[in-house]
Amino acid sequence: MSAGFFSIGLSGLGAAQLNLLTTEHNVVNANTPGYTRQRVVQGTNGGVMAVTGAIGQGVTAMTTERLYDRFITAQRNTDQTQTSSLDTYYNQIRQIDSMLADASAGLSPAMQDFFAGVQQVASNPSLLPARQSMISSAETMAGRFHTMNTRLQEMEAQVNDRISSAVTEVNAYASQIGELNRAILISESSYSQPANDLQDQRDQIIAELNKLIKVTTTSNSDGTVNLFVGSGQQLVVGSSVVEMIASESNADPTKIAVGFKVSGTNQELPDCLVVGGELGGLISFRNQALDAATNEIGRVATSLALTFNAQHALGQDLVGNIDHASTPGFEADFFEITNPKIFVNQENVPLASSGANLSVRFADPVAPGSPDFSGNFYTDLTNSDYEVQFAAAGAFTVTRLTDGKTFNAAAGTTSFSFDGITLDVAAASEQPGHRFLIQPYAEVSGSIAVNSSIAADPRLIAAAAPVRVSANIANTGSMSMSQGLVGVGYASFSASLPISLQANATATGLTGITGNWNAVYADPADNNSGAGGTINLVGGTNGSKLIRIEFNSMSFEINGVPNPNDSFTIEKNALGVQDGRNAILFAKLQTQNTTAGGSATFQSSYARLVADNGIRTRESKVQLDARTAILQQSQATRDSLSAVNLDEEAANMIKYQQAYQASAKILDIGGTLFESILAIG
Repeated sequence: MSAGFFSIGLSGLGAAQLNLLTTEHNVVNANTPGYTRQRVVQGTNGGVMAVTGAIGQGVTAMTTERLYDRFITAQRNTDQTQTSSLDTYYNQIRQIDSMLADASAGLSPAMQDFFAGVQQVASNPSLLPARQSMISSAETMAGRFHTMNTRLQEMEAQVNDRISSAVTEVNAYASQIGELNRAILISESSYSQPANDLQDQRDQIIAELNKLIKVTTTSNSDGTVNLFVGSGQQLVVGSSVVEMIASESNADPTKIAVGFKVSGTNQELPDCLVVGGELGGLISFRNQALDAATNEIGRVATSLALTFNAQHALGQDLVGNIDHASTPGFEADFFEITNPKIFVNQENVPLASSGANLSVRFADPVAPGSPDFSGNFYTDLTNSDYEVQFAAAGAFTVTRLTDGKTFNAAAGTTSFSFDGITLDVAAASEQPGHRFLIQPYAEVSGSIAVNSSIAADPRLIAAAAPVRVSANIANTGSMSMSQGLVGVGYASFSASLPISLQANATATGLTGITGNWNAVYADPADNNSGAGGTINLVGGTNGSKLIRIEFNSMSFEINGVPNPNDSFTIEKNALGVQDGRNAILFAKLQTQNTTAGGSATFQSSYARLVADNGIRTRESKVQLDARTAILQQSQATRDSLSAVNLDEEAANMIKYQQAYQASAKILDIGGTLFESILAIG
């Protein structure tokens, strides 16, 4: 019987001691990140059958388990990776929001100042200080574009650096998980007991890994786990680790892409598969906010330069230069910008020759009429990059990346225009499957500048119109003609000047025009067109008055009534002194719909960018706050099960101490009984 006392007492001592050690282990690790509290799982030793029934043999400690729920942990990790992604996204996009919304550093004040300078030239075209002020304000505006472009490029570089750094951390964590998988496998196979602390370490690293990128975890029967990213790309399988890489994108060398090294080759992951965590937040920010801001600012700069240049080319400078096609010294472009960038996809085979016969340029801006004299030039440029992919026989497809819209070019196409961009291709120069990336605005906002010749000589601003009208001093009627405006195509007709326009003998019409003409009347129903002959002063349908004539890409307003044989001479302008007609059309560009296919002004396009980015910033903050609250809830749920409660552990310490003392008392009683037996003998 004493032997039974001893065995039972010893089993109790052992169990109590193990419980005390486990409790102490919980207490000292209460603040250890990722620690999961443990408890001893006890069971009774098998009883011994006797006449009186089964006699108990004490207690056994079967294992020490973690108070752990993998589903709760998985949900916490999911909430963590989403929160980390949103936090990264928000902290990045708010930088753009601060830059764009800055009332003093934004683009709107600079554009307003520039067009104020244009108005001064329109009002005082002969004053060199006004012209110099216009150039200065233009250079200030260009500098503002440069500053914003530089800041966006810095953010691009920071994103690239952070992606590279995050990938390095992912690889470090993955290697640790692989090593822990190996250690857990060895430990559990050797002792047939769970390696609790090693599992905690692994779970903590997986949690940290989810802060960088979303990973999917599966468990193996041997205690190891497998980790996957994206759509199932292996990161860790048992103790084997696949290296993640950060390298230049095959499509765009200015961006760092994420991929894997498989069999010695780099396999790039599509951006859409890099989700969750810091990496997912960085990729989303770059694609949704950073590229959008860069492209929109570039689009505004491009539309401003192209439309302003188009109108400037129709003017005359203070030196007297007109028609840049035939007059040396005339500077058609007020602004200088770079052409769109085109990048060769590094997966093209063969790579060496691809792209050699491709070039891309901005198409000329268009106007509502042909010709148009309102100065309402506009561009069809969109806020997007494009992918070009070739098929057989030189056919190719252009895909607009923002919405997936495609433009198809037939085999043999050598010049193809889309969305205000023209792609020039040497016939059948590319292999089927070759791909290229077009970035229209990659360098525009950083390169826009005032034409260096104009900056050096303000007289070269083409503020005047290249034509003028003079009335014969012998005229006796009340008819007058405006000085006139010109439209696109004027250069080819300028050699025909001067032209004498004369009222016929009955003063009912005008003669002298030999080419095609359009007559515009007070009542549009009377509008008419013809070639040569006589232009009636009164319309033939409703009898309204002639108010404007258009011919040879020139337009003249008509007022009053001539007397027979009254005449007017249309001729090339002289030096353009006191003539700001073309500058007036410059100024009108500020309020006209010059961007987005003629649907928005410069300022409204920029304002839309500011508003859209502000909305994204607010939405990301709201989402971050909501997701943070959800993460706190899931963490609290996990902690309620797995975290160490010091009060509870203190109570357990007392309980197991008492159990130890009771088991010791059993041994003491057993010893007393044994001594009594010996005394009887």
